[in-house]
Amino acid sequence: MLTLIGALVPFANTFYAGYTVQRQQLVDTTLDGNYAYANKLAKSTEDFLQASQLQLAYTAQLLAMKMDDVSQLGEEAARLRMMSKSFNSITIFDAGGKVLATSPETLGLQGRVLSSEAVKTALREKRPLISAPYQSATGNFIVFINHPIVSPSGRYLGAIGGAIYLQKENILDRLLGQHFYVDGSYLFVVDKQKRIIYHPNPDRIGDFVEKNTVVDRVASGQAGKGHAVNSQGVKMLAGYAPVASTGWGIVAQRPEEVTLAPLTQLMQSTLYRALPATILTLILVLWSARLISRPLRLLADGARNMEDPSSAKDIGSVKSWYFESRELKKALLVGVDAIHKSFSKLREDTTTDPLTKLGNRRRLEEALANFESQGNTFSVISIDIDHFKRINDGYGHDVGDAVLQQLAQRMREACRAYDVPLRVGGEEFLILLPSTTSATAAQVAERLRVAVAEMKIAKVGAITISIGVANWPQSSFEIEAVLKAADEMLYASKRSGRNRVSVQQRESATTP
Repeated sequence: MLTLIGALVPFANTFYAGYTVQRQQLVDTTLDGNYAYANKLAKSTEDFLQASQLQLAYTAQLLAMKMDDVSQLGEEAARLRMMSKSFNSITIFDAGGKVLATSPETLGLQGRVLSSEAVKTALREKRPLISAPYQSATGNFIVFINHPIVSPSGRYLGAIGGAIYLQKENILDRLLGQHFYVDGSYLFVVDKQKRIIYHPNPDRIGDFVEKNTVVDRVASGQAGKGHAVNSQGVKMLAGYAPVASTGWGIVAQRPEEVTLAPLTQLMQSTLYRALPATILTLILVLWSARLISRPLRLLADGARNMEDPSSAKDIGSVKSWYFESRELKKALLVGVDAIHKSFSKLREDTTTDPLTKLGNRRRLEEALANFESQGNTFSVISIDIDHFKRINDGYGHDVGDAVLQQLAQRMREACRAYDVPLRVGGEEFLILLPSTTSATAAQVAERLRVAVAEMKIAKVGAITISIGVANWPQSSFEIEAVLKAADEMLYASKRSGRNRVSVQQRESATTP
């Protein structure tokens, strides 16, 4: 898992870092582009407004000598509207606000006194002005640009004004609308009151924009870029710039989702291209991890069964192909060997008489159970030291122990490799002889009796033993009965004068 994490985390981190950096670059590029675009359009709009005011100023000079000629005024109004294409309508009014001429004439304002705030401001201030958007007497939502008409002597005669109909095709629409994008990008214009005066959707013109930080900034005369959310809840990347002469603000924006769409496609493509190599790397990591862990797993299985005699073979067969597993294998083999030796020593201690090193009663039970399970015939030699109590009482237990040890040695010398010599009591001994008849067992017993009688023991001198012999199944079909029969033959030897061998037969209980 650590290796997998080590492989995946750097890949994921690199992928995420690449995505984050490129995302930020796209966002920054779009914001910079929209800001530059809004700034450019603000300057273009400013240039247009100045050009419009120059056109009105030139016409106002021409009209200063024709204010009494209504037909001449009408011709000049028509000429200006048709030639400049800057205005939807032209209106000429006198110093009292009375309309002298209009173009087109279908406006129906001839002879009427205008009472709009824009006209009142123009009459009051008697200077070139660009009005805030307002509802005109004809029902149009317009921006009114005017220039005063002054006589050669400097007397104020009235003004000429051009109206831009914001809800109809107009110069702003032609100036700004050609930059409308089909991918969701668009721009709009607001005045100082944050009222929309241009929008690709004409129905939005006249609406006030609320809770939009970008609009708040541009309406206050700031230029810049930033994130925004439009009226439909779409996240936008916006650039904005003010129009100096009017206080209008131009906002160019593009949906963030559209901006990031190429990046999403790029990252998906990158992921698809990197996926095969990544999967191959993960497979290689998993295969390598399995290859490395396999010896450890097998060694662990062997360690769990260290008491099993075959565990050393199983551990030894493990292919430990790298240094750490080889060292672990060596350590386990040493441990298994030590455990088995400990088990053997413990088993030996539990089945061995500590004084004579012969088998004890536990060893007797194991041997008899083994003979019985295999159906193997065997003979029993039961041995007892004659007058052993006198030795202990006369010479002490240390001498008695030495006598027992020397008898055990003679028993071992008399036994074959597969015979089982045992000490089952104080001076009581047994020898189990597998696959041996009573006659052969009697011969072994006799050799042992003679060898013991010939021994010379310090302080004690010579000792004798009495022996009883029985056979299974000749003497009895019951294992316990055979041991009892051997004991009976032993007591028969003692009753007969000791230092002799008695063998139980089916027909005759005692043979001297």
